[in-house]
Amino acid sequence: MSRLERIRLKMQEEKLNAFIVASPENRRYMSGFTGTSAMLVITLEKAYLLTDFRYIQQATAQAPDFQVVKTGSDIYASLTALASNTGKIGFEEESTTYADYLNLKEALPQTELIPQSKILSELRSIKDAGELEHIRQAVKIADDAFAHILQFVEVGQTEEEISLELEFAMRRAGASGGSFDFIVASGLRSSMPHGVASSKKIQQGELLTMDFGAIYQGYCSDITRTLCFGEPTEKQREIYEIVLQAQKAGIAAIKPGIPGKEVDAVARKIIADAGYGDNFGHGLGHSVGLAIHENPRFSLSEEQILEPGMVITIEPGIYIPDWGGVRIEDMAVITEAGCEVLTQAPKEFIIIE
Repeated sequence: MSRLERIRLKMQEEKLNAFIVASPENRRYMSGFTGTSAMLVITLEKAYLLTDFRYIQQATAQAPDFQVVKTGSDIYASLTALASNTGKIGFEEESTTYADYLNLKEALPQTELIPQSKILSELRSIKDAGELEHIRQAVKIADDAFAHILQFVEVGQTEEEISLELEFAMRRAGASGGSFDFIVASGLRSSMPHGVASSKKIQQGELLTMDFGAIYQGYCSDITRTLCFGEPTEKQREIYEIVLQAQKAGIAAIKPGIPGKEVDAVARKIIADAGYGDNFGHGLGHSVGLAIHENPRFSLSEEQILEPGMVITIEPGIYIPDWGGVRIEDMAVITEAGCEVLTQAPKEFIIIE
């Protein structure tokens, strides 16, 4: 079943006559169009891609299942002509600004605008074979970049230098870019879960956490590894081992038919039982695809049921202010029997001499 057929089934369930898609990831998912300016209008019978003259050729080539409509400076004027009498129209409330919403209301005064981001979120949560192929390659690019960085890093380098080298390595391997602002945090800074790279230099005896990923054919990867420069202290080894055991337990708990919160609870209990529950403040993981953070998630409150084809991270961490932190992250695809871990980079405690 095509993506258009699938969304139309969802639209019929929600009694929608049309759906407006404007966010870049959802536009690409539904149509294949990768340009930066467009809007999709999907009805129960037709599918339109509205864009200006800059993208007409690109849209025609990339979105063969859509009728390409050339717009002027005001894309909403074309929207009025296409959908002014369509009844109930769904829109993406999570990515629609208030200004955009007002523009939609003005362009479609006779229609009822229905917030319906959940429809596309549900469709995108299950990856097809083509998507999985792209994700596997994005993961491999990140794995290979980690192998490269192990030969590159040394005391005295700055976090920014390491971040740049990771991106260069991934781009040389075919990535179109990094999937987010890389986290490269050393020493005391490694206690910051989102400590993006700074000018700080690596010192002997410090931990270094690197969280990075590649974009390949639009699809993201996400990996975190923590290293130590020089012989680790007893506490550094202890914290690393707790996080590693929590991560392995989380992976082992993954299976279809259960809510994400059950997987989160398994890993979280190991960290809490070790006395560090207050030092693990984020969810265990998140889905990954065209966007780096998708649904469902592994969190304390996630009720969505896991299904085969979902791709999700497993990334427990312990973060201790004025000491440092450890996080280990893999990506996995949920299968009929459990999950397949996609990330292949080693997870033993690596020491850089």
